[in-house]
Amino acid sequence: VGSGDPVPHILRQWLSSFRPWFTAPSWDHLLVLVMGAILSPGKRTVTACLRITGRAEAGNFSLYHQLLNRARWNPRTLAARLLSIVVASLVPDGPIVIGMDDTIERRWGPKIAARGIYRDPVRSSHGHFVKASGLRWLSFMVLAPIPWAKCIKALPVLTLLCPSERYDKNRGRNHKLLTDWARQGVLQLCRWLPGCDIIFVGDSSFAVHTLAAALPDRATLITRLRLDASLFAPPDPRHEHTLGRPAL
Repeated sequence: VGSGDPVPHILRQWLSSFRPWFTAPSWDHLLVLVMGAILSPGKRTVTACLRITGRAEAGNFSLYHQLLNRARWNPRTLAARLLSIVVASLVPDGPIVIGMDDTIERRWGPKIAARGIYRDPVRSSHGHFVKASGLRWLSFMVLAPIPWAKCIKALPVLTLLCPSERYDKNRGRNHKLLTDWARQGVLQLCRWLPGCDIIFVGDSSFAVHTLAAALPDRATLITRLRLDASLFAPPDPRHEHTLGRPAL
């Protein structure tokens, strides 16, 4: 069986900054998967990447799957490097706007242990509730203007898996809510971008006091208000001559 289409030299140049964190065999497999992900017209699975790069009949196809479940490399280190490249290339000046949102990856099977049952935001409406089974991911994306596209694109730089409550209970550990994972991701991005003004943008799921209180002074959180938000000011302080019961 042939080795398939060769990896273009320009792709090796683009990804050369990530080379130090991979072994030689893993690096070759990574280049093939990235090339396949760029060329695949449908779902970007490992099988689709191998098929479109001419490796559909490769006998060592399992090695490409093992890159994602057995090979030793640190995704957090790569995320920090990717963030620095995106910011230096597209947002060199001014505040950095980072969008955060969760998405459901529909997965089934006994081996998908971290999956849960969630509300399907695509098929649900105000009067119709649809449930979906799958993995919940929280993604942080740099909202950067693309010069040649004349628009703003969301470029993912950090993605966190949010396991279900059942998964954490079976392993005897405390369950983390979506906002808990968001707080950890926000603080991690702030450490990776020291001295930069950062604006985090999210939907009403992130409109919680614990997340806003955890932000450093140079970070701003913009979310949608809840429908039951309290928009009144706190009561005046009481003194010894104040009459009546305490105001709420």
